[in-house]
Amino acid sequence: MVTKREPTARQLRLAVELRRLRDAAGLSAREAAALLGVNSVQISQIESGTAGVSEKRLRRLAVHYACTDEAFIDALVAMATDRTRGWWEEYRGLLPTSFLDLSELDHHARFQRSVAILFVPGLLQTADYARAVFSNRIPELTHDELDLRVQHRTARRAIIEGPTPIPFEGVIHEAALRIRVSDRSASQAQLTRILELSEADHITVRVIPFDLDDFSRGGSTMTYVGGVLPKLDTVVRDAPHGTAFVHSEAQLAAYRTRFRKVEAVSLDPERSRDFIHRLTKEL
Repeated sequence: MVTKREPTARQLRLAVELRRLRDAAGLSAREAAALLGVNSVQISQIESGTAGVSEKRLRRLAVHYACTDEAFIDALVAMATDRTRGWWEEYRGLLPTSFLDLSELDHHARFQRSVAILFVPGLLQTADYARAVFSNRIPELTHDELDLRVQHRTARRAIIEGPTPIPFEGVIHEAALRIRVSDRSASQAQLTRILELSEADHITVRVIPFDLDDFSRGGSTMTYVGGVLPKLDTVVRDAPHGTAFVHSEAQLAAYRTRFRKVEAVSLDPERSRDFIHRLTKEL
């Protein structure tokens, strides 16, 4: 018997957006099904991400839901009809699905912004730094599991180091820069790598020093991923139960504001590079 694959985070996001449109239209699943000429079970499956939806049916639903945002509808159609099987598929069954979902999110991202308090942002990590971070996971990982996670994190860097990189902005607290997740040489190599990457036009690195005033408004780790439209942005948070993908309009607005505030109290890019350069010499 073939086991049905669980929906990806991208498929679930499409499902959530369709449910939001139906709710905004004030229609029940049964009413939506009647308008589409299907049964309510099919609507429930579409809205849970366990069944796909064709472009024709999606556009019909948008009409019934009185959605006139053509750009948004086109974006949903692209999500519904996307058949991309990216490099991350080779890790399916080998890594937790959240790793694959994050890679798929990377693939479709228009930009990324990261706030890091205790660890360097994943996209900026060297392989040695990533290995040290994963080595401290509880329960402990086997050698093979550790290798797979490091390989995956290294492969993700293509979105900022590959031929068509996306804009990336990282705001990093001094704590993350000073904490030695491994030894002195690994820390120096990590700081040097950040300096090298920060020279690229599409990469901006800002530092929050310990002695900077007015930081009480800011600090929690997050990654803000830009979608094709602002309403399709996503915030990635590490939670006790695993990776969380946040995308309600109210939460997105709150995280945009949070990032702006953290960015406002951080050092500018030039002063940040000087800061990291000095810290590299101190280690």
